[in-house]
Amino acid sequence: MTDNTLLTVRGLSLEVVRTGHRVVKDVSFDIAAGEIFGIVGESGSGKTLATRALISLLPPAIAVTGGSIVYKGQDVMSLPVKALRNLRGAEIGVVFQEPMTSLNPSMTIGRQLEEGLILHTKLSGEERRARILDMLSRVGIRDPEGALTAYPHEFSGGMRQRIMLASVMLLKPALLIADEPTTALDAVIQRDVMELMVELTRAEGTAVLLISHDLPMVARYTRRIVVMEKGAIVEQGRTEDLLDAPQQPYTKKLLSSLPFRGEPRRIDTSKAPMVSARDIVVDYAGRKSLLKKAKSKRALHGVSIDIHEGEVVALVGGSGSGKTTLGRTIAGLVKESEGHIRFQGRERNEDWKDYRLNCQMVFQDPYSSLDPRMTIQALVEEALRLVPDLDQAAKRKRALETLEEVGLGADYAARYPHELSGGQRQ
Repeated sequence: MTDNTLLTVRGLSLEVVRTGHRVVKDVSFDIAAGEIFGIVGESGSGKTLATRALISLLPPAIAVTGGSIVYKGQDVMSLPVKALRNLRGAEIGVVFQEPMTSLNPSMTIGRQLEEGLILHTKLSGEERRARILDMLSRVGIRDPEGALTAYPHEFSGGMRQRIMLASVMLLKPALLIADEPTTALDAVIQRDVMELMVELTRAEGTAVLLISHDLPMVARYTRRIVVMEKGAIVEQGRTEDLLDAPQQPYTKKLLSSLPFRGEPRRIDTSKAPMVSARDIVVDYAGRKSLLKKAKSKRALHGVSIDIHEGEVVALVGGSGSGKTTLGRTIAGLVKESEGHIRFQGRERNEDWKDYRLNCQMVFQDPYSSLDPRMTIQALVEEALRLVPDLDQAAKRKRALETLEEVGLGADYAARYPHELSGGQRQ
């Protein structure tokens, strides 16, 4: 520990209250002022729970059973509630993996960004507005003025993450906790968001605790890394040392888990496509007021695409380019304004039930897709409601088999979504 140490964690241990299962075991590390420090591990390694404990944001099902957390000389675990709230906003900011769950869907972006400034500063209304507009511009929001009166659902995932970053950096925190900040974003903008985060934090002298499963990405921005597996630190040290000469098998496994770039599978495209979308136009209605007529916004401009059986088609574009809208339109979740979609040679609308069975969608934000009141097994079984000739026993059997196939196992069946990490939910 040095004189410029900002945060010190010693022997942190956490367990599940109901079962006594230890999910974080004797974790220790330091973060210096202005440093970008990385914690790396796969889904379920305990990295997110360990960092949530730093600001007392653990779910009720998880309890601290040992260790200490000291921030700027203060024992965080002994702070009263009011001091903790001030610490979270003014001193420590957090950017989570799923921005849509962090933003209030019923409040405009302007009101949400202003909340923190009202609570933690003495700025006037005019000064707050000026600072918000400046920060929105700095994080790359094209129309800062328009964004103030817009709602979260009107932005793409990448733009929502930029807004979250803006809300945190408005208060100029000493430490930013970035929990899988780019995992839910497409590859085109992942690097942009990370570069933006590094640029903003360096300009303000903010330290960053960067949490991710992506070791190469974390290594690009950090000088020191902690590697976690099954709730414990298995390796830590200087980033270049871990990359050049990893000591533990788990670290070597993370380094080797890079995308395979072999020969693509050959598909016979001479046959009729399984899905054919032609000249798709999607217009979103704008907001109207007493003095202003609603102005529609065109999200898709005459897009056509074919998908053949067994084919993997990549749809790539920047944040707000319309790729998600096209996917939702093909899935039937957004109605096209013009154009038509055919499935297996027939108009999609001829048999909606059959199409629903054959066209499934995995969303960017799994937490919003899963009912928090249902167990994992019940959620998986619910998807089988549309499958004919399956009794309850068969549904249960298939649900458990599917959990095994995605690497969760039967012991996750009785858990709830909040008891899983972001990667496990996905």
